[in-house]
Amino acid sequence: MDLILFAKAVIMGIVEGVTEFLPISSTGHLILTGSLIGFTEETVKSAKLFDIVIQAGAIFAVVLVYWQRVISTVKGLGSDPKAQRFAMNVLIGFLPAAILGALFSKAIKAHLFTPAVVASTFIIGGIIILWAERRPKSTVRIESVDDMTPLDALKVGIAQCFALVPGTSRSGATIIGGMLFGLSRKAATDFSFFVGIPTLIGASIYSLYKERANISMADAPLMLVGTFVSFVVAWVVVRWLLRYIASHDFVPFAWYRIAFGIVVLVTAWSGLVTWAD
Repeated sequence: MDLILFAKAVIMGIVEGVTEFLPISSTGHLILTGSLIGFTEETVKSAKLFDIVIQAGAIFAVVLVYWQRVISTVKGLGSDPKAQRFAMNVLIGFLPAAILGALFSKAIKAHLFTPAVVASTFIIGGIIILWAERRPKSTVRIESVDDMTPLDALKVGIAQCFALVPGTSRSGATIIGGMLFGLSRKAATDFSFFVGIPTLIGASIYSLYKERANISMADAPLMLVGTFVSFVVAWVVVRWLLRYIASHDFVPFAWYRIAFGIVVLVTAWSGLVTWAD
């Protein structure tokens, strides 16, 4: 057993769990953390597959947090108009990114999965969050996900498409996009989590299929460690975030994104850190 490799798996699981549902980009942090600690395809053959698998931990965490709503929606699909409308909105919010991701994922991974792109989108995303948070609160017209129309869901789904660029943040794109389209901070966050369930499941299944040649039972212990750590940390973070947004905004996350992006660019250009793609 390689304890150093397992320690790196724990670190990556923590990073995934912390960043998946915060508006700071899990993909971007995984790319940069993997580069920093030497957990990349060049050093660990299953690194790309590992990043895909540990997303399952974060998915299970948000399902657990919203378990009652998920179950009530599934049970009500046959007869409850409220559940049917909610499920339809989640499906509508999911489809745009699913379609574009299937069409352009190969090109995106080939050209955009670089530290320079990630750092730049960190900064740009931070600026957009600052702008969104400083808009007049009178623009809020939807207080709950149950008040959303299919058009609202489609708008958030289109916003989610920007998260195909690494470093943008799926949750950031959907939450801030939702706020810009008139959703309250709570409604935008809730819908971001709900639409994230099929999005992350779909992306994981598709990516696993693409990486099926690299699947090996020898990597199972490493994957299980990372997934479990991701699950526990994501569960804590999601519960914390739901309490946080009740009385706070996303401005601190914006400044974090900007500061972190600048650090990555400066260290890369100065040669202080050699960031791998």
